[in-house]
Amino acid sequence: MNEPPSESLALARLCRELVLEKKAEDVVVLDMRGISSFCDFFVICNGLSEPHLKAIAGNVDLRLKEMGRRARGRDGAYSSHWLVIDYDDVIIHIFRADVRARYGLERLWGDAKRVE
Repeated sequence: MNEPPSESLALARLCRELVLEKKAEDVVVLDMRGISSFCDFFVICNGLSEPHLKAIAGNVDLRLKEMGRRARGRDGAYSSHWLVIDYDDVIIHIFRADVRARYGLERLWGDAKRVE
């Protein structure tokens, strides 16, 4: 029997759409349920520059705020080329491509399934 989509899965899919609205590249959603105690999903994507990272993060913040959702926290700086936005069960990582490759979250969390 198929389990209905969870609220956190719906949020992860929405976040994927929101980053894509601002032309984020190489967007991946990882299902962290069962392998992580701190979140259900990662949304990982690339931006091309500091202004692009700002646009991606700003769109997510604005659109989710309009829906009554606020980030629990955020870390990183545009100048570091890695931003993390925490929406409790969904954590969004916005990287510049070279920084993403250096940290290798997909390799680090290699047991996580990709969400289509």
